[in-house]
Amino acid sequence: MKIYAHRGSSGTHPENTLAAFKAAAKLPVHGVEFDVHMTKDHELVVIHDETIDRTSNGTGFIKDMTLTELKEFEFGSWFSPKFKQETIPTLREVLYVFKDTDHHLNIVLKSDIFPYEGMEQAVLQMLTDYRLEPRVVISSFNHEMVRKFKQMAPPIETAILFMEVMIEPHKYAELVGADALHVFFPAALRQMGAEAIASGKKVRTFTVNEEKYADLLKQVGVDAIFTDYPEKMWKYLQS
Repeated sequence: MKIYAHRGSSGTHPENTLAAFKAAAKLPVHGVEFDVHMTKDHELVVIHDETIDRTSNGTGFIKDMTLTELKEFEFGSWFSPKFKQETIPTLREVLYVFKDTDHHLNIVLKSDIFPYEGMEQAVLQMLTDYRLEPRVVISSFNHEMVRKFKQMAPPIETAILFMEVMIEPHKYAELVGADALHVFFPAALRQMGAEAIASGKKVRTFTVNEEKYADLLKQVGVDAIFTDYPEKMWKYLQS
């Protein structure tokens, strides 16, 4: 069972910051997961929420600020004073951290609340610039965007993100054009998870921070887990 560092090494570093990604880049885990939003001036930034309120010393929506404005805030000291130098990273900065590693990159397009116009094209262009297409899976809760991305770039792996127990989600994934299912882990432990795994679709589960749940998911046969503690979980699964 593979391990993805969820928002970087976010259990030990402020999530979705270069510090968290540089820590993850040093680990022998399979991959890393992070979220992308779009600024007022159409720059791609890596952050989970639609606003900066929770993870910075500022307030407001990403979509209402330019990259220059966003870079004036710090994104680390909410986690620990030693990270107060951290600013919001751009997608380009994050890709640069991993361009020479072997990590698989799960890029989450966070367009399920606000429809970021042109986001798919901008992300695709950047992946092409860095020649990262074979090392990426694009996922989103916005399944329209997953389908659109797959139509634009058929060779790039895609995944639908969802939380709930569904009927035959592997068949729905076919409809969308998704290669994998990224699902809230309790749902994967239901009959649905077994059916999806049996169908041959990759099933990856979030967010798994306790060893007992990792054990259960490994028994079920999921392909990978997303965890805030990638180093701890890697050592546990190796043992």
